[in-house]
Amino acid sequence: MVSFFTPDGDAVIPEPIARSGWGGGHLGGPGVCGLMAREVERYCPEGFVPARMTADLFRPVRDRPITVRSEVVRSGRRITVADASIVQDGEVRARSTVVFLSTGAEPPGQLWRPRRELPVPPVGIVPPEGGRPLFRSGERDWSREYGDHQNADRKISWHAMPALVAGEKLTPFQHAAMVGDTANHICHWSSAGAGYINADMTLTLSRLPIGFELGLRAEDSLATDGVSVGTATLYDRSGPLGTCVVTSLSNADKLIDYTAPRR
Repeated sequence: MVSFFTPDGDAVIPEPIARSGWGGGHLGGPGVCGLMAREVERYCPEGFVPARMTADLFRPVRDRPITVRSEVVRSGRRITVADASIVQDGEVRARSTVVFLSTGAEPPGQLWRPRRELPVPPVGIVPPEGGRPLFRSGERDWSREYGDHQNADRKISWHAMPALVAGEKLTPFQHAAMVGDTANHICHWSSAGAGYINADMTLTLSRLPIGFELGLRAEDSLATDGVSVGTATLYDRSGPLGTCVVTSLSNADKLIDYTAPRR
């Protein structure tokens, strides 16, 4: 079975699927965010849900053994907060904060909510063990070919992630954290290719995902002088469940053109 990491004592060893598309011997954000979610979700009290995760990706995580450190910042009756850090060679390379909130009855009254048309691919087109995501853009149908969707239209992706760590079942929170990092791609994939690299990722959840499939639809992208903020809706076959926000930097000198011939 394919996985992002293999356990090795207190550390994990990256597998090829965890590598970044930008190259340079670095790891991609999905695996890094997934590892930090894996580390802190054990602190989630019974009757709570992970409601927000913010990951700061301020140094490249290298394609080498990784140790994750964590601590509980606050454990309260309705709010628990935990931090996690990715450590390599004694140096923190990424960190995250996760907020767990207690669940309960909803207050009375009616709230305004937007009407969302969140398309899903046919049932059975994505295998449970994961693989390449499906994409949709504009009026184009779902496909796994990146070049089919390199345009200026709104992007949607549909994911079933492989296991994060070999021998472990991927949890709903880990899955959401991994897909959340791909908001950078969905929000910043232009007609010329992928030209922004995200420095962070914030995932908000009103509930955990249901099933093994997750969709991500770009909602907004605001760019000025090479700094861009992208926002996307996270959803499953039951409907919307959260948002993903990324702050990204121009990486034009390493732009990934998905229509270029593969070497």
